[in-house]
Amino acid sequence: MLRNEQGNPPGHMVVCGDDGLARRLAAELRDVYRQRVVLVVPSERAEGPERTAVPRLPRAAGLMSRFGTAMGGAGGAASDGTGGTGGTGGTEPPPAPDGTAPPLVREVLSSSPSERALLRAEVGGAAALALLYEDDETNLRAALAARRLSPGLRLVVRMYNRKLGLHLEELLDQVALVAAPGIDRARLDASTTVLSDADTAAPALAATAVAGTSKVVQADGLLLRAAERTPPGRGEVPDSGLCTLALLSSTTADPAGAEGSDSSAAQGPELLPDDLTVAGATGRGTVVLEAVRYAGPTVPTRRLSRRGAPLGELFSSRLRWALAGIVASVLGLTVAATVATDADPPHAAYLTLLDLFSIGDPAVGEPLSRQILQLLSGLVGLALLPLLIAAGLEALGTFRGAGALRRPPRGLSGHVVLLGLGKIGTRVLSRLRELDIPVVCVEEDPDARGVPLARSLGVPVVLGDATEEGVLESAKIHRAHALLALTSSDTTNLEATLYARGIKPDLRVALRLYDDDFATAVHRTLRTAHPDALTRSRSVSHLAAPAFAGAMMGRQILGAIPVERRVLLFAAVEVADNRLLAGRTVAEAFRPGAWRVLALDTATPTTRHPDLASIHRNGEDHQLLWDLHPGYVLRPEDRVVIAATRRGLAELLDSPSAAAAGAR
Repeated sequence: MLRNEQGNPPGHMVVCGDDGLARRLAAELRDVYRQRVVLVVPSERAEGPERTAVPRLPRAAGLMSRFGTAMGGAGGAASDGTGGTGGTGGTEPPPAPDGTAPPLVREVLSSSPSERALLRAEVGGAAALALLYEDDETNLRAALAARRLSPGLRLVVRMYNRKLGLHLEELLDQVALVAAPGIDRARLDASTTVLSDADTAAPALAATAVAGTSKVVQADGLLLRAAERTPPGRGEVPDSGLCTLALLSSTTADPAGAEGSDSSAAQGPELLPDDLTVAGATGRGTVVLEAVRYAGPTVPTRRLSRRGAPLGELFSSRLRWALAGIVASVLGLTVAATVATDADPPHAAYLTLLDLFSIGDPAVGEPLSRQILQLLSGLVGLALLPLLIAAGLEALGTFRGAGALRRPPRGLSGHVVLLGLGKIGTRVLSRLRELDIPVVCVEEDPDARGVPLARSLGVPVVLGDATEEGVLESAKIHRAHALLALTSSDTTNLEATLYARGIKPDLRVALRLYDDDFATAVHRTLRTAHPDALTRSRSVSHLAAPAFAGAMMGRQILGAIPVERRVLLFAAVEVADNRLLAGRTVAEAFRPGAWRVLALDTATPTTRHPDLASIHRNGEDHQLLWDLHPGYVLRPEDRVVIAATRRGLAELLDSPSAAAAGAR
């Protein structure tokens, strides 16, 4: 069990927020970590001051009713691990393995996270406080108040503004030092964590477009996914990927385990098995870890990422041909003048240009040939004038449009259509471009948050309502690889998905849906209507909650991957003097069913990035070594990435030596 500096068990967890992420996090802390939670929510969202919340009615009940008939024949399809109850209630929380009931979530009603509300939530005796309001300023003010009330309190702050987040930890440390000058600086440095739900969920959403799954972990700029492998046939060798994470409960005779039940088959899922167990598990599916790579067609960088207008676009082909004709006419008149007047070529060219622009003297009294040439030059000059004006106007328009939104290029195919450029869509756009995936954005609001980013990246943007006819067609949806519907409206995402499927029935689709009941209905219906097409429903709060929960527990959680009805956590761990890691080989440190060392951070302690999950690398200079030799001896200065069960991670990190070393 985690213990505070006095050696006593830690207090409760306080979660403050005004949207679904707060309830998701409260459920995560209660169901996964078995923590007592106090949830501070606005009164209009609260469901009771001292009890767990009752299930809320779906926000899109009208649309949900339209699928009632289709739901009647739909199977119990799962949503790739993102389904389930999202609030603090709705279904009875699962009991602990020892049979004990989980703690309830107590709610405190408050319109804002004021000092009075924090005192009612008893932050003075809390182990951690999460501030999850959508407004960054509200979170900042609440964090300052909480630091004054409890200088040593562990804070987890939701912050979308990256620049502000970089300076927030230092600011809160200064407030704590003023409130408690004698506080331990080492303890203070680890007491504030700034996270963004958009940054946390973006890799999983991007991976959905690439690999069709959100079971992903991002570490050191590398995107990894947990891929399910069906039981191998006779004579086939199973693909183990980087390593085998789990054995599924599904068998060749009963594949129901793939739908999420750990009791439908004779054997339930087995997490982190050893090699002998994997070799002997014939007929069982596996979950393996592998790197996510985009295998679809790519668009040349110059077509999607240029910032200025190339010279070839300044003039259309018709204008270029016209200019070529004008140059040829000038050269011809110059040669004719040289021959007819015995003038040297430079002087003949000078006279020809004067005549073209009608600024030369009349050729009165000069030879007939000179007069004829002057008339011909005047006629050519009259033809030149509109062409020069047209060329100037076209070049001006091209220069002015160089910074405007680009249109999808002709012939584009295999791209991802990204619907919505709000907070989430902006982060997903950045991640997709880091993976060199061609993207076309669709946004109704020209002043949306992500429009300037799309403009700077040269990503094509179609302005308009995606549910209206012609908008998705303009985004080349009929030739797209996938659709990511990430607006804040469940109904808009669903309508756009249905419209896109009407154009391309086999289109891969991932839509953002908050309401779980509605998401379940949509997922089952779409899978029934389009069984050959990949459909995924995603909730940003569900994807982000594990990282926030891990931070509140004082652990650097890189991600959480569901395996049927169990959860596998990925964490960065300092070896230090942990007796279960230090001095042991990688093979000796592996405990089947509990934890496994996956990778080693090769960076020196002074150059390590504090948060492996937030690193974005464009090259291949990764510092994590995944192909780790089983005989490598772990040293106290090492940092490793491990996969562990919830109880295994608690045992590994909460051992006396680990706690004394401040392992995370």
